[in-house]
Amino acid sequence: MLRRIITSVPNTLTCMNLLCGALACIFAFSAFDRFGAFRGEQIVWMLIGGAAVFDFFDGAAARLLNAPSPLGKELDSLSDLVSFGMAPAMLLYNILTDWSHSAWIPYISLIIPVMGALRLAKFNLDDSQSTTFKGLPIPANAIFWVGATAWMGSHAYVGNIAMVIIIVAVALLMVTDMRMFSLKLKNFRIGENLDRYILMVAAVAFVAIFGVEGFAYTIILYFILSAMQLKRREKQRVPHRK
Repeated sequence: MLRRIITSVPNTLTCMNLLCGALACIFAFSAFDRFGAFRGEQIVWMLIGGAAVFDFFDGAAARLLNAPSPLGKELDSLSDLVSFGMAPAMLLYNILTDWSHSAWIPYISLIIPVMGALRLAKFNLDDSQSTTFKGLPIPANAIFWVGATAWMGSHAYVGNIAMVIIIVAVALLMVTDMRMFSLKLKNFRIGENLDRYILMVAAVAFVAIFGVEGFAYTIILYFILSAMQLKRREKQRVPHRK
């Protein structure tokens, strides 16, 4: 009985992730309404942030309690698709409806959960993504759009073509084979975690300076650092000629 309770802890945290994502989808359709001190858009940001916290701790709890399970892995992917694929897409859809004054541009946001689903399916079938990822992780995609929608609230419309390019490009990053480093620290050595430490410090600085839109700049930096790390590894594999 005790063991059953213990093994249910990670899945409970995963379900909380899913609940946050479902609520975020609901509040996304009230993005410009006020709920006390917050706008619906801000509540969506907080719910996606809450989902990210639960997503981090469900895996940590499974390892700590020695309670990994195939069910937990599948449940985690389904929850992530809602919280980090569908929720940011719904927020973007509703903001674009007002921001772009276009009948068709908002529907481009639906490519986010589609590519997110493909990314998660590929991840579940690939055992080589423990220390590095292939493509942009779907939580990072959601964090980018949290920052991007905050940016959109204080800037003029960038144009239909530019908006389509941005949405499609970020979505396709999730299904590329480009290697991107994991943010998990196996130790605290600076040499082995320099890129991670740079990203963490930059994230704090970006958010302190730019507010919520700083999250978008953080993910852009994450992509740049991953590309630079990949280039360094390729140079190391090339034998030097005498």
